[in-house]
Amino acid sequence: MTPTTGTVTPSTTDPQRATVPVPGTFTGSGAEAGALIALDIDGTLSAGGMVVPAVTVEAVGDVWRAGHEVVLASGRSLVGVLPVARRLGIDPGWVVASNGAVVARVGAALSGGFRLETVHAFDVEPVIRLARAALPTVQVGVEEIGWGYRVNRFFDPRLVNGEQRGVPDPELWDVPASRVILRGAGVLDLIEPLRALGVTATPAGPDWVDVTPRDVSKATALERIRERIGVDPRWTLAVGDGVNDLEMIAWAARGVAMGHAPAAVIDAADEVTGTLAEHGVATVLRTLTPRHEA
Repeated sequence: MTPTTGTVTPSTTDPQRATVPVPGTFTGSGAEAGALIALDIDGTLSAGGMVVPAVTVEAVGDVWRAGHEVVLASGRSLVGVLPVARRLGIDPGWVVASNGAVVARVGAALSGGFRLETVHAFDVEPVIRLARAALPTVQVGVEEIGWGYRVNRFFDPRLVNGEQRGVPDPELWDVPASRVILRGAGVLDLIEPLRALGVTATPAGPDWVDVTPRDVSKATALERIRERIGVDPRWTLAVGDGVNDLEMIAWAARGVAMGHAPAAVIDAADEVTGTLAEHGVATVLRTLTPRHEA
């Protein structure tokens, strides 16, 4: 990495956090305060649900107090990201949900704990019609931001965040949405036909595809946040483990793959940390705090 110089205007006035950037090199200890740290959730911070190991919570708190901006960047819907942000003490802060289709400010002072900043929506009818014609038994979920999903059949509640409301097909597509979930055997075969419709189709498992608007990713959302808060592009770090993290890892000056990530993610990263079981994300975060230097 190229050593960085200059200053970054702090993005918070919290007196518990550092307010003066520290000169240094972003690739190790002594990294500049005021960097943007983007963290995936599932497979990076958590094995699932809302549980984040205490060691990881502590590491996130340390980099937050050191003056870095920690941004959760997830494929989850917003309703699934908010409890993790609260668990990590990101207040006030930013989150990216729905693979970049939704950007929100979060904090206890905001009504409902969040304020939407950017929402990308698209006409979901062609997507659902294509999927239902090719795979009549496919499960479909259409995200309702901050609440849950309209579904054609109910999902196992362990697989989605928020509430679910069963509706007939026309009500699935009656308004634009930020994200559609398609789940079922053979659904990965729909990726290229879906992309031909002009949408972003991202595999999220052997029987799961997330569909979001064209040219939207975690990276595009993070870049908007970076510009908004005034962080130098060289002071960006991203940690992830999934295919939906590829753009984010390429976007960051320091892109890190979890040790259990698939080969494509590892090959795209600048470095590889430990697995989820080894608390690999905490290992990375410790390189950014004074505690690491001791």
